Amino acid sequence: MLVLALDTATTVVTAGLVDLRSDGAPVTVAARAHDGRRHGELLMPAVRALCAEAGRALTEVEALVVGAGPGPFTGLRVGIASAAALGHALDVPVHGVATHDAIASWVHTGGNLLVVTDARRREVYWAAYDASDPADARSVRRLSGPAVEAPEALAARLDELAIGTVIGDPAFADRLGRDIGGPGAPTVEGLVGVAAADLLAGRTPAPVEPLYLRRPDAVEPTGRKRVTA
Repeated sequence: MLVLALDTATTVVTAGLVDLRSDGAPVTVAARAHDGRRHGELLMPAVRALCAEAGRALTEVEALVVGAGPGPFTGLRVGIASAAALGHALDVPVHGVATHDAIASWVHTGGNLLVVTDARRREVYWAAYDASDPADARSVRRLSGPAVEAPEALAARLDELAIGTVIGDPAFADRLGRDIGGPGAPTVEGLVGVAAADLLAGRTPAPVEPLYLRRPDAVEPTGRKRVTA
């Protein structure tokens, strides 16, 4: 099964074509990662470039997987709206997965794992996972989150969460008081791996719900301004 995977929830725009095999193993056919500050400009050109690189027509895509966040409002909206439009045009299902689940996939550490990404406003998005059981090589079990808060507040609870390893955005290492390893963004294999069971079973996906975790800065005006004395 040829799957197009997209994610715009982090500081990286991720796009790729993945061959999902019958045993559930996702194999990358072609992938691109670009500057996440230019989601709208880079995503669809990346998709066209992937198809050209792989020698595959976009019409050969049998399903889409898109990262549903958590992430900033604008970035998530670009990725999810693009996936929905492509799914409608190609008449194929669109599966949403939590971006942090995809980042955590296949990271088996022998203990609990924390994924952190940039939430801006001097905060982080985070989720904690049990990454100690290698029985399923394509997934880890989420224990808590996703949530958003200041790194210092999260640092005070790392012992409570029994966190052994932290991966994600290394810019927050000092404020968390922990070393932060990679990856800082999901791989296309990670995205498809999270949805693999549903894809292979042919399950109809629910509508993709973005994980904003907080309200956007823009708000609807509550009243009209008086312009005359």
